[in-house]
Amino acid sequence: MIIRSKAPLRLGLAGGGTDVSPYSDIFGGAILNATINMYSYATIEPTNDNRIVFEYPDKYIVESYDSCSELPAEGNFILHKGVYNRIIKDFHFNPLSFKLTTFVDAPAGSGLGTSSTLVVSILGAFVEWLNLPLGEYDIAKLAYDIERNDLKMAGGKQDQYAATFGGFNFMEFIGDKVIVNPLRVRNRYKDELAHNLVLYYTETSRLSSNIINAQVKNVKEKNETSINAMHELKAQAIKMKEVLLRGDIDAIGPILDKSWEFKKKMTDKISNSFLDEIYDVAMKAGATGGKVSGAGGGGFMFFYCPTVSRYRVADALEKLGGHAKRYEFTDEGLKTWTN
Repeated sequence: MIIRSKAPLRLGLAGGGTDVSPYSDIFGGAILNATINMYSYATIEPTNDNRIVFEYPDKYIVESYDSCSELPAEGNFILHKGVYNRIIKDFHFNPLSFKLTTFVDAPAGSGLGTSSTLVVSILGAFVEWLNLPLGEYDIAKLAYDIERNDLKMAGGKQDQYAATFGGFNFMEFIGDKVIVNPLRVRNRYKDELAHNLVLYYTETSRLSSNIINAQVKNVKEKNETSINAMHELKAQAIKMKEVLLRGDIDAIGPILDKSWEFKKKMTDKISNSFLDEIYDVAMKAGATGGKVSGAGGGGFMFFYCPTVSRYRVADALEKLGGHAKRYEFTDEGLKTWTN
C-alpha cells in the first residue's frame, strides 16, 4: 500500500503580513491569495520493521529512527517529526512504522509558502492513511499549530489555509478565528491574470523568521509607521478582491505597486538593493506593479505586465541572473489518495 498527497503552493497577492500575530489579534488581518500548479508532495509507505524513515530524494538525505512515540524535533526533517509527534499525541496511536518521502517544486525560502505547504501535504498523507476525522479547517489549523506552537516557527496563518483549500481566497483573521472566503473569479479573468503576471525567481532565498520577528517587534513596540503600513496592506487586499471579481484585471498592477511601497514600511528587512534593482528594471520594461512573494528579503517576485509587455519584462529580468517561471492558477487544494 502506498499513500500519497499533494498540496499547492500559493501567491500572496495582497495583504501579506496582516495574518501575523499580534497584528491580526489586535486589529484583524485580511489577505487575498491564489494557489498555483507548483506543489508539495508526500508519500507514505507503511512498513512492519519498527523503523521510521524520512527521505528527501532530491537532496539525497535519508534519516532512520526506531519506532517511538516522540521523535526529537531538531535537525533535518523537523517538520516531518513535528507532524508525526502531534499525530501520535492527539490521536493516541502506538508508535508507527513507515517510510515518508517528500518533495517540493520550489526551494525553501522562496516565498511561496513551501514550509507550511509541506506540513499540510504530510499531514494530509497521515489523514488518508489513518482515516483521521479531520476536515479542511481542522487540517489547516492543526498544520498551523504544529508549526507555530509545537515547533515555535515564526510566521503567519495564510499558508496553511491556502494549501488546504486551494483556489482564489479572501481570508480574514480575527484573533484565533480564520474565515476562508472562496472567490468565484471567472476563468477568463484567471487566464488573463496568469498571462500578465510574471513570476520571477531571483535565485536568492531568505530566512523568513528574521523578517517576521522584526515585524512582530514593530507591532509590539507600537511602531506607528509599521502598523499604519499594515492597515494600508489590509485595505489593498479588499481592493484586490473587488477588481478581481469585476474583471478589472489591469487595475491589479497599481494595487501591487502601492502594496509594495507599504510592505517595505513594515520593516527594513523586507527589501534590499538587489530587490529594488529588480523592481526598477521590471517597471522600466513595462510592468505596472509588483512585489516580493511571502515575507520578503528574496525568493520569488511577481510583476503585473499589461497587454504583451510580459515578454519584455521577462527578458529584462533574465539579464539580472534569475529566471521567469511559467505557471497556472489551480482551483484545488490538498489532495490525498491510496494505491
